[in-house]
Amino acid sequence: MTATRTPGVPAIDEGSLISTNPATGEEVGRFPVASPDSVTEAVTRARDAAAWWAGLGFDGRKRRLLAFRSVLTNRLEELAALMHREGGKPRADALVEAIAAIDHVAWAAQHARKVLGRRRVGSSILLKEHASYLEYLPYGVIGVIGPWNYPILTPMGSIAYALAAGNAVVFKPSEYTPAVGQWFVDRFAEIVPEHPVLQIVHGLGDVGAALCRSGVDKIAFTGSTATGKKVMAAAAESLTPVLLECGGKDAMIVAADADLDAAAAACVWGGLTNAGQTCVGIERVYVADKVFDDFLNRVVSRAAKLSVGAEPTDDIGPITMPSQIDIIRRHIEDALTRGGRAALGGAEAVQPPFVSPTILVDVPEDSAAVQEETFGPTLTIARVRDAAEGVRLANATGYGLGGAIFSRSQGLDLARQVRSGMTSINSSLTFAGMPALPFGGVGNSGFGRIHGADGLREFTRPKAVVKRRGPTVLAAMTFDRTEKTMQQIVRVVQLVHGRSK
Repeated sequence: MTATRTPGVPAIDEGSLISTNPATGEEVGRFPVASPDSVTEAVTRARDAAAWWAGLGFDGRKRRLLAFRSVLTNRLEELAALMHREGGKPRADALVEAIAAIDHVAWAAQHARKVLGRRRVGSSILLKEHASYLEYLPYGVIGVIGPWNYPILTPMGSIAYALAAGNAVVFKPSEYTPAVGQWFVDRFAEIVPEHPVLQIVHGLGDVGAALCRSGVDKIAFTGSTATGKKVMAAAAESLTPVLLECGGKDAMIVAADADLDAAAAACVWGGLTNAGQTCVGIERVYVADKVFDDFLNRVVSRAAKLSVGAEPTDDIGPITMPSQIDIIRRHIEDALTRGGRAALGGAEAVQPPFVSPTILVDVPEDSAAVQEETFGPTLTIARVRDAAEGVRLANATGYGLGGAIFSRSQGLDLARQVRSGMTSINSSLTFAGMPALPFGGVGNSGFGRIHGADGLREFTRPKAVVKRRGPTVLAAMTFDRTEKTMQQIVRVVQLVHGRSK
C-alpha cells in the first residue's frame, strides 16, 4: 500500500528518494540515494563499459540503439502513464514528448557514422605530399544531469547522442522525476545487458555535484541558469568540459501581415503546453499595433477553453515543482501591481497545485513577469509599433534560447535578427522536434548544443591525422630547405593567393 505525502515534494527516507504525484501526493516509487563513493564507482564501471561500447563501432551501436527505440515505441502508453503519475503531465503531452525522444534516438543512431566517421579533408599547398584525415572520437564517460519538466525528451537529447557517438553515460535525473529516468534506463539495460553502458544515480543536488566531481569526461546539464553556473564552477575544478542548457524567456513576434488565427493557436500552445513548464515555451508576445486587439481576442478565446486538472485527458496539469508556484504568483501579482491587467486569469488563477491560464497585458517591460523566467501557464502580450520594435524588445533580456516569428513576408529576416539559438517561423517550439537541428541557446540560456550533427559532435573530441603519401614536393617544414626552395615556395604562394579574386 502506497503512502500519501506532500504532493510533488521529493523526500529522503532511510536512504531512499521518494517520488510523489504533484497533484495527489500518491507515492510513485522509491529509489536508492547515491553516495559520493557510489557515484564514483558508477563512473569507474562506465569507464570499462565505454571501451566495450566504443568497440562495437557505429553499426553495432546503431543496432542496439534502434532496438532501444523499438522498445520505447512499443511501450509508449506505459511510459506516458508513468509520466502522468509522476509529473502530472497530461497524456497527450506525455505522448508527444516520448515520441519526439524516440525520433532523436533513431536519428542519432542512423547518422552517427556520417557525421563522426573518418573522412579525408583538403591539404595545404605546402604539404601536397600528405593526406589529411578528420574523425570524431568519443570522450569516454558523459555525466548527464536532467530536468523534471521534460524527463525523457530533454535528457535523451544528450544521452542518445552521447551513446551513438560511442560514450558510456551516467545519468542523474531530477529528484522530481526519478521513476521516469529509472524506467528508460531499465529498458536500455534490456537491450544492452552485457555492460553498464547507461547507468543512473538518484538523489538531490548533492548527487549532481558529486557527478560533476566524479571524473567524468564531460557534463551535460539542463536546468536553471543559477544551477548551471554551479555546475560550471564545479567542473572547472578539473577542467571538465560542460554543455549547459539553461533557462529561457522566449518571445513571439506577431507582424502586421501574420495569419492571426495560426499565430494565436501557436501562441496558446507554445505558452501553455505542459502548464507552461517549458524552457523554450513562449512567455512574452510582441504584437504589431495594427493587429493587436484582434490577436489578443483570439488568444483569450482559445486559452479560456483549456481544461485544468489532474486527469490524463486535461489540457493543463499541475505545477510539478511546488516551489515554482510562488514564483508564478509573484510574477502575476507584480505585473498587476505595476499597472498591468489580466485579460484572462490573474491572481485567482493560482490554486495550488494548479495554475489556470493567465494572459497579462500592459505589463511594464522591466517587470519580473517580462524579465524573469516564469515557468508557468502565463503570457505577457504587449502592443508594439511594428515587428522591428518587437525584435528590439525580444532581445532586451539576458536570455537567448528560442522564440517564434509570425509573418507572411518577413519571417526569415526577422528570425535572423532575434538573439537566440533557435527560432520557429509561423509555428512555435517546432525546432525541438527536428532531430537534424541543433538545440541550445546563448547568453544566460547557456552554451553547447544537443540534437543534430552538432549534438553528436558535442560528445566527441576531434582527432586530426596527417599521413605522408609520397615524396616531398616543397621542402618547407625541414631544415634541409634551401634558398632556391624558399623562392619556389614564395612563387607558388603568390600564384595561388596573390590574386584579389
